[in-house]
Amino acid sequence: MTEWTHLRYTEAAAAEIGRMAGTVRGRDGTIPVPTCPGWDLGALVAHTGAVHRWAAAMVRDAAPRRYDRDAMDHGFPEDFAEAAGWLEAGGAVLTEALKSRDPDTEVWGWAGDGSRRARFWSRRQLHETVVHRADAEIALGIAPVVDEDVALDGMAEFFDLLPYARWRPLLAELRGDGETISWRAETGPAWLVRLTPDGFAAERSDAPGDVTVRVPTAGDLMLTLWGRREPGAVHGDDELLRFWRERARI
Repeated sequence: MTEWTHLRYTEAAAAEIGRMAGTVRGRDGTIPVPTCPGWDLGALVAHTGAVHRWAAAMVRDAAPRRYDRDAMDHGFPEDFAEAAGWLEAGGAVLTEALKSRDPDTEVWGWAGDGSRRARFWSRRQLHETVVHRADAEIALGIAPVVDEDVALDGMAEFFDLLPYARWRPLLAELRGDGETISWRAETGPAWLVRLTPDGFAAERSDAPGDVTVRVPTAGDLMLTLWGRREPGAVHGDDELLRFWRERARI
């Protein structure tokens, strides 16, 4: 199992950016992206590369506050034929910025006190890119594959981040009276989510749930949590699963 250090996250993010660039190179930027309604491939790449450059700038400057991403000129090319190279160039800028900082360097982060370190951004940019690389592949009719160790950490990050996605109003409704959802991959990983009057809690557990979702791999499970694929086999309370999936979004 991978030991996830700041450097390892940085290198894995760089590899994923390369994979996404390879996926979109030579493609038509006007192809719709069904997992990001309203976006085409051009908008998806523009967003992903802009996030890389935005995060790189904040890490480079050890920014104590959020930079306005929309106010920054990210230099997205007019010709989509140049978009893959632009994405790779932004990846190089991000890698350089992350490697220049100690993991504990204080930097603004949006997911609570624990996120205000450079190491938050190496992890976040890895999984940001994994999900959007999958978006691009789905748009192009390619079945996404996520490395097992990356997916394991991606699921943990999803549950770490979800309570802080306050721009999603429905998130506040993720409460209950002890109902449980079991998420399981045939390759071994399993999570149990419990809804309580105070919110939700998630833990690594193979305990049964009121509803159980089973998929083949950890990558499938990560993409299901992120809403990039439909659940595989579902057993139990379908309505509880629907309730969760409509609200548990970042």
